[in-house]
Amino acid sequence: MSVQAVVFDLFGTLLDITSLRTLVATMFGKKGADALVQRWRDKQIAYSFAATLMDRYEDFDSITARALDYVLASLAIDADKDMRTKLCDGWLELRPYPDATLALEAFRSKGVRTAVLTNGTLATAKRALANTGLDSLLDHVWSVDEVRRFKPAPQVYAMASMRFGKQPSQIGFVSSNGWDATGAAAFGFTVAWCNRSGLPAETMPPSPSHIVTSLQEVVAIFGD
Repeated sequence: MSVQAVVFDLFGTLLDITSLRTLVATMFGKKGADALVQRWRDKQIAYSFAATLMDRYEDFDSITARALDYVLASLAIDADKDMRTKLCDGWLELRPYPDATLALEAFRSKGVRTAVLTNGTLATAKRALANTGLDSLLDHVWSVDEVRRFKPAPQVYAMASMRFGKQPSQIGFVSSNGWDATGAAAFGFTVAWCNRSGLPAETMPPSPSHIVTSLQEVVAIFGD
């Protein structure tokens, strides 16, 4: 059964989270900027998992702010409210990966329907996409806020299947997050894990159908 629509993760897949390092460096200096951003991302994901498991949902903007507060405290960095707000607003200004634009343009030219399915809030996702121009290349943007669960909860992936009116196997799912790729594969999507960083494969099954290093490779897989 061929793929009839393609769904993308947003943060880390279409938008480059490491671009936050520039903002962090301007505020606290280059030393430690990489580590702060990585710790922030790791804690953000950990809190989203915890919120879902505890059935205590908070939207991703709140989770992101809580994660930042923890990381700043753990690094003994003193940041006032305005500085914290500026850092969180940095998620609206993330740079797109160059291959994101190329891939979405290719899918559009082929008439393949596309969507973003994100843990982020709908407002933040739409603003971040608008700031990059990627919004004009997507058919839909969907947020986990609708089901009040974070990926990789199956209720999230089910939303895309329902909205497109397709069986999971008819939907291609693309993520640079290994845990997201695993969750989508478990739901039944045809998954391409974009492993830009050359990370080891996840040992928790099921494995994605495809492992690529660029979103342009995804076009060759799902765009034919």
